[in-house]
Formats: sequence, C-alpha cells, structure tokens
Amino acid sequence: MIHKPSRSVSRQKRHYRLRHHLSGAPERPRLAVFRSNKHIYAQIIDDTVGKTLAAASTLDKDIATSAGKTWNVEAAAAVGKIVAQKAMAKGIGTVVFDRGGYIYHGKVKALADAAREAGLVF
Repeated sequence: MIHKPSRSVSRQKRHYRLRHHLSGAPERPRLAVFRSNKHIYAQIIDDTVGKTLAAASTLDKDIATSAGKTWNVEAAAAVGKIVAQKAMAKGIGTVVFDRGGYIYHGKVKALADAAREAGLVF
C-alpha cells in the first residue's frame, strides 16, 4: 500500500524549512502569509522581539464587504494592498516574503503582487 503524507503536513514541513532561512529584523521585517479555505491573512512581523507590526485579513470588514467573497484571488489581492498600505504608513518599505510553505501561485501570488504594486519591496 502506498503511504502519501497529507498536504497540510507537507506544507508545515516546507514552512519549517523556509523559516530556517527567513527571519524578520527591525530594518526588514517578515511578511507572513496564511490561508485557510475561507480566508487569507497577512502579517508583518519583527522576529527579534516577536511583535506584529501590521496585519490585514479578509476578516476585516472593509475587505469583506468590498471583495464579496473572501476566498478568491481578488480578496487576496485586496489583503496584499491593505497590508502594504499599513506598512508604508508605519515607515516599512522593504520586507522578507514568507509564503508559509504554500506554492507561489494563485492567492499567494496575488497577495504578493498587490503588495509590490502598493509599494513594498521584496
């Protein structure tokens, strides 16, 4: 019988591997992405003190009402734009992108592209 690990376990392994190389510093914090079946979340984190500097998700009322559905690519792009605007307001211009073990495709790519268009550099 073939044993195939679950997708969530494989994603967590990839995420742990990525975290060995990625770390957020005060001058260049980490943009972490998490997605569930219904929502997508983005945080800008300073790992030296363990503090979230800016965050956005599809749970925010302004994104949920404007996007309509919270699980599609358009909603992910809206989250990327909002988190980048919040970061730029706090004086954060460059970040390290942490895709969270997800494949750089679809919603994760849309969030990253929207954040770049809004002014973040990574």
